[in-house]
Amino acid sequence: MAKGGWFRALPAFLLAAGALPAHAQDLLQVWEKALQRDPIYAAARYSRSADQELVPQARARLLPYVTAEAGAGLDDTRRASNLGDSSRDRSALWALTLTQPIIDIGAWDAYKQSKFIAGAADVAQAAAYQDLILRVSQAYFDVLAAQDTLRALQAEKDAIQTQLRAARQSFELGSTTITDTYEAQARLDLVNASELQARNALQISEDGLARIIAERPGELAMLKPDTRLPAPDPNRLDDWTVQSSHANLGVVRADLAAKVVEKEMDIAKSGHYPSLQLEAQTGSATNRGIYSNTSNSDPGPRSLESSIGLRLTIPLFAGGGISSQVREQASRLQQARYEFESAKRQAVQDTQRYFSGVTSGLAQVEVLRAAEQSSRAALDANLTGYQVGVRVNIDVLNAQQQLYETQRSLARARYDTLMSSLRLKASSGILKSEDIVALNQLLSPRPATAGNGKTTGQ
Repeated sequence: MAKGGWFRALPAFLLAAGALPAHAQDLLQVWEKALQRDPIYAAARYSRSADQELVPQARARLLPYVTAEAGAGLDDTRRASNLGDSSRDRSALWALTLTQPIIDIGAWDAYKQSKFIAGAADVAQAAAYQDLILRVSQAYFDVLAAQDTLRALQAEKDAIQTQLRAARQSFELGSTTITDTYEAQARLDLVNASELQARNALQISEDGLARIIAERPGELAMLKPDTRLPAPDPNRLDDWTVQSSHANLGVVRADLAAKVVEKEMDIAKSGHYPSLQLEAQTGSATNRGIYSNTSNSDPGPRSLESSIGLRLTIPLFAGGGISSQVREQASRLQQARYEFESAKRQAVQDTQRYFSGVTSGLAQVEVLRAAEQSSRAALDANLTGYQVGVRVNIDVLNAQQQLYETQRSLARARYDTLMSSLRLKASSGILKSEDIVALNQLLSPRPATAGNGKTTGQ
C-alpha cells in the first residue's frame, strides 16, 4: 500500500515541489523524507516481512521432508582370562528416509492460521502508514503553529513598544500621567516572557519533526491565509460511521486476531485426532562388519535394505493437557470477540469525534475570521480615540492583545481542523498519500517579510 500510494502521488509531488523556492520545504517533501527515514515505520515494515515468513513455515509441515543418517562403530572384544586375546569389528551404516504427512489436522489448521497472521501483519503495516501520515502532518502543523504564535507575539511586542514610546512622549509633554508608561511597560514585560516561552515551544516542535525526518526542518511552506478549508466528503455522519465500523484498520486487525485465536483452538483440539504419514526408507541397516581382523573372515557384500509404509498415530491420553488447552483457547476466543466489538465501538466513537471536530472547526474558523476583523477595527478605533484623547492607553493595549490572541487562536483552529479531517479519514480506514497531496496544495511559500515578525500569516 505504501509504495503504490507514493508512486501515485509522485507526479503531483514533482509539480508542487517545482512551484516552491529551492530553499523551502513543503509537506510533500517532508513526507518523502519521513517515508525513507522514520524508524517507527521502518520497524513496522520489517515486522510485516517477518510475519509473512510464517506462511511458508506452516506450509512446510504439510510437505514431504527427507532426512539422512549415517553412523560408524568399533566393537573391541577381549576375554576376561586373557586380555591379549581380542577381536575387533568395525561397522558402518546409513539410511535415507522420506516422510510425507497425509493426515495432520493440526498442521492444516496452523497453515490456515498463518495466513490470518500474515493478513494481520499487512493491516498493521497499513496502520503504521496511516500513523506516519498523521504524525508527519501533526509535526508539520505544530511547527507552523509555533511559528505563527511567535510572529504574532513579535508583532504585538512591536505594537506595545510603539505605544510605550507614545506614552513616554505624552508624559514628557505633560499630557498624560506616568501610569500610561507603567501600563505599557508591564504589558511589554509580559509579552517578552511569552516570547521566550514561544521560542521554546518552536524548538520543541522542530525537534518533534526532526525526530521523524532525521534532520532539522528548514523554512516550511505556510497555509495560505485566504484558504477555505474543505468540508467532509460526504458531509453525513452516518456514512462515515458505517464506513468506520467495518473498514477501520483497528477493527480489521481485531477481526483477524479473533480468527487467529479461533484457529489456535482448532489446533488445540487436533491433539485428540489421529495422524497418518507415509514413510519410505533405504540404506544399509545391517551391523555386518566392513572388515575383520581375522584373516579368514569374509564380510561379504553389504546389504541394502528398503522399506515403505504408513504410520498411524492415535493419541489416547495426555493427562488432560489437551482439554485444558482447548478450554484456554475458548476463553481467549471470547476475549478476542469482545475486543473486536470494543474496536468497532471505538472506531465509531472516534469517527463521531473527528467529524464533529471538522464541522465545528470550520465554524470556529469562520467565527474567528470575523473576530479578527472586528478586533482589528476595534484596535484602529482605540488608536484614533487615544490620539484625540477620548481613549486611554490601557484601552489601546487591551485592543492590541485581543487582536493578536485572536490571530493565534485562528491559526491553531485552522491546523486543528485539518488534522481532524485527516484523523476522520484514518478512523474510516481510507487515509492515503493522496490526502497529503491534496493538503499540500493548500500551502504556499512564506512571504519574504514573514521572518521579521511584521506578518502573522493570517
